[in-house]
Amino acid sequence: MPSDTPEQQQPPHPDDDLDVLAADDAAEEIADDDNDMAMDSDDDDQELLLANDAIAYFDEPQDSLFAIAQHPAHPSLVAVGGSAGAQDDAPGAGWVVDTSAAPSRPVLPASFAADPAAAANRPPPASLPSLFSLDGHTDSINALCWTLPAGEVLVSGGLDGRMRAWKADVSPAAGLVMTLLGEAQEVEEVNWIAACPSPDSPNTIALGANDGSVWVYTIDPSDAANPLQIVQSYFLHTGGCTAGTWTPDGRLLATVSEDGTLYVWDVWGAAAARGIVDSNGQTAVALSPEDQRFAVEGGLYSVAVDPKATFVAVGGAGGAIKIVSLPRLGNTSSQQNKSSGVADATTGGQILASLHTQTDGVETLAITLAQTTPATVLLAAGSVDGSICVYDATRRFAVRRHIVGAHEEHSVVRVDFVKNSWLLTSCGMDGVVRRWDLRGSAGTGAQAAGGAAGASDGGLVKEWKGHRGDGEGGGVLGFVQGETGERVVTAGDDGVSLVFEA
Repeated sequence: MPSDTPEQQQPPHPDDDLDVLAADDAAEEIADDDNDMAMDSDDDDQELLLANDAIAYFDEPQDSLFAIAQHPAHPSLVAVGGSAGAQDDAPGAGWVVDTSAAPSRPVLPASFAADPAAAANRPPPASLPSLFSLDGHTDSINALCWTLPAGEVLVSGGLDGRMRAWKADVSPAAGLVMTLLGEAQEVEEVNWIAACPSPDSPNTIALGANDGSVWVYTIDPSDAANPLQIVQSYFLHTGGCTAGTWTPDGRLLATVSEDGTLYVWDVWGAAAARGIVDSNGQTAVALSPEDQRFAVEGGLYSVAVDPKATFVAVGGAGGAIKIVSLPRLGNTSSQQNKSSGVADATTGGQILASLHTQTDGVETLAITLAQTTPATVLLAAGSVDGSICVYDATRRFAVRRHIVGAHEEHSVVRVDFVKNSWLLTSCGMDGVVRRWDLRGSAGTGAQAAGGAAGASDGGLVKEWKGHRGDGEGGGVLGFVQGETGERVVTAGDDGVSLVFEA
């Protein structure tokens, strides 16, 4: 979507309704008052200057940034992708930047926030150059990921249906060297890409497409003749495949669709080895709206698996969330000959909970294993209604916190926990990134997060501004924060990537 604001055209008025300036008066020179702002000043630039908490920015893109991905071994390397321009036929474009070039700001006294003079004297954000440009897409790049475990390959997916892969070599001497390995185009549009975390299957990714198909590729940089190898392809979804995620061990892949189905794919045969694969021979769990307990009118759009791989959460239209058990696979190599009774005891697919706290679509889900004794499992859900709801999975998914207006009246685009912590980071179409501390008890935040009541009720501890905001054209469409959450890097609908420091 174009990020430029169209010029405002003044409607014509009848002549007798206007006070016309006399010709002699019009000929007089009108001097600029030093205290007045020039009429042609760029309002967007002024707003960015006055409300920019970033320590660095990347503004080479000419239109919206739809995707962002962080290198797993070198977290300062961040890839962003979107469109090369605002035109409908503009090709896709992507870039890789090094955020380590952004200097940290010194710790400031508490009086800093209340001192406008001190705020005016803080160093401006640094401009980040592009290390490498991603090309070859004829439509917008809307999915990016680095392969696991070492980030050896950067994979892009586009609205043109292409998946392109670049080998990434990182060294102190040469810096970053990117080499195109190849591309595949089996679908009309790529919706998402997810890297497989299994150390036994390095450089493997899954992608979901608008036709409902799911594809798994292993990328072998050493095979020049066939670097992109199809491992599996699945065609059970009848609507667009909207989201997908691997279990933490990388043995199962969970995907959801606009048709309201959930499939947990047995990609490597681990479930089949335990005798718990479905009759279709492909899935360990298969649920559809035919089961009225699982039906979500309007489809499913988000999915997350808990760190212990005991359940999968799916979010959909109307604020609906379903919690479904996952099979316990155990050590398949040593338990292949277990009896069917034991296998049945570990079968997943049971609906553990149906949650419905929010009033509009659940677009993003995140799960953390917070460090307590015993450990606390929290599920966070971000909704189109602007709220964030946090459930306590260790207490039968009781609502721990419902932050109404977490991003004011704008959609929540993404939520993500700082690893194994109580800290939740969120972004929304209001153009703001916020961080919440979920420790302690809190009631429903009745006010917007920007207001005192909502912020205190919700546990708001930090917010970062700098994007244009105010809904369409200025929201934050994604972010990465590494494992520590010390730096947050964004992808903006306004075509800017910002680096914030916690």
